Amino acid sequence: MNILFDIGHPKDVNVFKNVIWKLQERGHEIKIVARAKENTKRVLEEYGFEYEVCRYYKTMPGKAIGILMNDMWLYKQTKTFKPDIFVSPGSPYSAHVSRLLRKPHLAFSDTEIAGLVIKLTFPFTDKIYTSNSFYLDLGPKQERFDGYYELAYLHPKYFTPNKEVLSKYQLSSKYIILRLSPLSSHHDINATGLNIKTEDELSEFVSQLEKYGRVIISSENTSWQTVKDHQLKIHPKDLHDIIYFSSLCIGEGATMASEAAILGVPSIYVSNTQRG
Repeated sequence: MNILFDIGHPKDVNVFKNVIWKLQERGHEIKIVARAKENTKRVLEEYGFEYEVCRYYKTMPGKAIGILMNDMWLYKQTKTFKPDIFVSPGSPYSAHVSRLLRKPHLAFSDTEIAGLVIKLTFPFTDKIYTSNSFYLDLGPKQERFDGYYELAYLHPKYFTPNKEVLSKYQLSSKYIILRLSPLSSHHDINATGLNIKTEDELSEFVSQLEKYGRVIISSENTSWQTVKDHQLKIHPKDLHDIIYFSSLCIGEGATMASEAAILGVPSIYVSNTQRG
C-alpha cells in the first residue's frame, strides 16, 4: 500500500515516526511531505526520513493564498507516488487532494482552537482521531482514544531518558526551560501568552526565574541578546532528555508543555486559549 504522510510541525515527525517505521517494516511504501516550518526539516533528516517540502506561509494572507498553491503542489506529487491513503495531523491540503482523488484521509487532531483548519479540513476527511480529552464534538467521523499524542513517542516503550545530556550540555540538576512562541500559526489568531514585548521585560522575567535555577530559553527569536545568552544548540534527539531532567517548564508552547507534563516535569502553559 502507498501511504502519504503530511507533516506540518516538528512534533508531527515524532508522533508518526514509530508508525512509519513499522509500516515500512511490513512492506508499505511511504511518502512524506512537509512544510518548512521551524526545524521540521532538521528533525526529519535526523531520523533518516526522505521527504518533499512544500512552501510554508507565515502571514495570514499568505496562508490563505497558500491553500490553493499547496493543494496544487500536493496534487502534482500524487501523480508519481499514487497514494492509496493520506494521513495527516489535520492538513487541509491532504483533505482536499484526497477527496479529489477519491482516496481516504485519516486526520489526527489535538488542537481544538484550530477553527479555520477544522472548517477547511474535516468536511473532506474520512476519520478524525482525537484523545478523550479533546473537548469538541466533531460528529460521526470522530474517533476518540484513551491516551495522549505525546505518548506516541514518549511512552516508556519508545523513550528512555539519557542522563548523559547533562554533561554534554554542561547542565546541573536544577534548570528551567522557558519556551517562547512566535504565536504565528493559523490557530494562534488573537492568542496571547506571556506578553513579553521588549527585551527588558524578558530580562526581568528571566532574572526572577534564575532565583530557582539556570534558565534555558527555547525561541525562534534570536535577535535579542537575552535569548542568545540563554539558548543552547540542542540536537533534536536530545530535546526530550533535556526536558525530562529539567525542574520546570514554563512558556507559551503547548507542545513542550504537554511533553513536560507527560515526562513528569512541573509544567506551566501560559495562554488565553482553552485546550483539552
